[in-house]
Amino acid sequence: MKVVLFCGGMGTRLRDYSDVVPKPMVTIGYRPILWHVMKYYAHFGHKDFILCLGHRGDAIKQYFRTYDECLSNDFVLSGGGREIQLLNSDIHDWTITFVDTGMSSTIGERLKAVEGLLEGEQMFLANYSDGLTNLHLPSYIDAFRAQDKTAAFLAVRSQQSFHVASIEDDGLVTHIEPVTDADIWVNAGFFIFRHEIYDFLGKGEDLVFEPFQRLISKRELYGHKYLGFWAAMDTFKDREILEETWRLGSAPWELWKPADRSASFGRARPPNPMNGQ
Repeated sequence: MKVVLFCGGMGTRLRDYSDVVPKPMVTIGYRPILWHVMKYYAHFGHKDFILCLGHRGDAIKQYFRTYDECLSNDFVLSGGGREIQLLNSDIHDWTITFVDTGMSSTIGERLKAVEGLLEGEQMFLANYSDGLTNLHLPSYIDAFRAQDKTAAFLAVRSQQSFHVASIEDDGLVTHIEPVTDADIWVNAGFFIFRHEIYDFLGKGEDLVFEPFQRLISKRELYGHKYLGFWAAMDTFKDREILEETWRLGSAPWELWKPADRSASFGRARPPNPMNGQ
């Protein structure tokens, strides 16, 4: 299936980076988070990407036009540095379509802008470009097919540290608990759409407001509950946590790496500080 990735946002909550580079190009380790998202889909065989560009789309284009496979792959150097033999590769079999979908477009407008590139696709995948998970994608797709709905999103528990409260009209608090314990599910992206999603998407609309309300009214929206690892890079702190997790060799989203790779280099895989499971 084709994968549509929304890469045009301003990333205002990540201002320390996004003034210089677009949010999808903020790095975790050697590669930008956009690459990590794409690598996740490619791991499950989905390698035909449509990038919906906006803010600093030129930086994303330039990155892939000058892509250096050596940064994240093993290789043999010979001939005094004149010859490089890659032992593995990242993107040699990827197809990437770059589409300018506007500087200030909503997610819905970006999706509408690439409708013509999805002609003939009965189903396709779509996602934000700043979220990571270790979800087994084929199982999620199978569940969506079984539900026979028009659209689906990944639903996760809120990871915020605040509390939620029940308050009566006179201000009396009747209940309070951590949001992580409450029955609250958050839209984490990782959308699956049938092409009929365009029947629910009006001109100028955002994706999760008017279109999703229409889907709900028709009982055509499926939320796939997931209690495993998921994290988004919304803030500078989020980026630092993801970077540290990667540095320790415990990044749970790197499903493409052998589980025993770190052990083969003589060090045990440390615990993952981001996953409370």
